[in-house]
Amino acid sequence: MWTRLAGPRPTGDRTPAPVRTTPIALLGRRNLALWTALAADDGATPSARADQVREFIATHGASFFEEIVDGTGLLRTQVEESLGELTALGTVNCDSFGGLRALLVPTDRRRALGTHKRRRRTALFGIEDAGRWALVRRRPGTAVSPEVVEHVARTLLKRYGVVFWRLIAREADWLPPWRELLRTYRRLEARGEIRGGRFVAGVSGEQYALPEAVGSLREVRRAERTGELVSLSGADPLNLVGLLTPGGRLPALTGNRVLYRDGVPIALLAGGEVRFLEPLAPEAEWNARNALLRRQVPAMLQFLG
Repeated sequence: MWTRLAGPRPTGDRTPAPVRTTPIALLGRRNLALWTALAADDGATPSARADQVREFIATHGASFFEEIVDGTGLLRTQVEESLGELTALGTVNCDSFGGLRALLVPTDRRRALGTHKRRRRTALFGIEDAGRWALVRRRPGTAVSPEVVEHVARTLLKRYGVVFWRLIAREADWLPPWRELLRTYRRLEARGEIRGGRFVAGVSGEQYALPEAVGSLREVRRAERTGELVSLSGADPLNLVGLLTPGGRLPALTGNRVLYRDGVPIALLAGGEVRFLEPLAPEAEWNARNALLRRQVPAMLQFLG
């Protein structure tokens, strides 16, 4: 399922709405109670229309968009705006990703409401095709138990392979603090489930790793350099610029990008501007810029360049 775990902080009269920077989490439904135990309610309240939509779903259960429109008597655009607000608050979600995509894509770039005609250069989905909308089940006031902390600790290990205090800085601020995770990692190491040691150079403090990650690190260290270029979004978990390398951090935004060469960052795209982290020859810089921006350059241009 997808949902927003931690709701936005109150912003006065401003109505929350999903935007590209809204933190949406993907998680198994069976683990929802574990994650919602960590996400505190920031006290934001929905508008009157959004609350009317929420009340209809609470009364009638999971409902399609058309049912919500008919049941509330609101305009289609008002229901869409209300669902966007409730999504931003972490109150509702949808059966599919189509609902989230429809809320994120501007109206002029997707199919108009109430029509099934395809338009050129528009998305092929609309909010009426998204499936059922339902309330996200939460357990308010649930204590953060050792089970919850261990689940987060194992999830971080699966994400990174190796964990240490500096990595936690790029994660959500509502996760358990490092001191609590550290106690869990020490317990897992004592049981022989994970490894403790020094796996990443230049990082102080305790480090813990999955056994299979240790073998992968050794293989990478012995591998020959090929000059392979990999361009990643700034929102990717592998955006470790400023955490494992010198210099400032690259904000974890979808519009930002980082270019790795043999696993080392060499160029960044931030705020629409490209910045190189090391000097390159003109031809190498041209290739790196195209790789960073993921431009498809014709073979003839590549030869002439």
